[in-house]
Amino acid sequence: MSDTYQKSFPVSWEELHRTSKALAWRLLELGPFTGVVAVTRGGLVPAAIVARELEIRVIETACISFYHGKDRGGLEVLKSADVAEQGKGWLIVDDLVDTGETAKALRQMLPNAHFATVYAKPAGRPLVDTFVTEVSQDTWIFFPWDMEPQPSTPIIGLRG
Repeated sequence: MSDTYQKSFPVSWEELHRTSKALAWRLLELGPFTGVVAVTRGGLVPAAIVARELEIRVIETACISFYHGKDRGGLEVLKSADVAEQGKGWLIVDDLVDTGETAKALRQMLPNAHFATVYAKPAGRPLVDTFVTEVSQDTWIFFPWDMEPQPSTPIIGLRG
């Protein structure tokens, strides 16, 4: 991990599913929503879970590139979400709001949409309408798609 991230937070598929479902519970009373805008790539899985739980059948994508591995690059909007009325009645779903740079671009693109994330860090949290879990700014979240099962060294083998 780079110096920016002192902590790690691994998230399993089961935990992501459970927390995305908790997000849907928080959003239930705020709808109905016209559709979901999934933020690629990290928001695709949570958006699918939220859409299923809220019986939303219309799903659009906003494709934004900001991270390259753990390094932040320049923000690039690869594809805007094609929705009417600047997102009025729409729900934006992403996995995480970190620095808020992606969130700012989404807010500019769809100022009238409701923005929800599964995880939020302090720097980006004010830009999100609804989230489930807050993590510290110096934590790198390892999502299930970032990890592969691999053998681990027994504890005794870790001694110098």
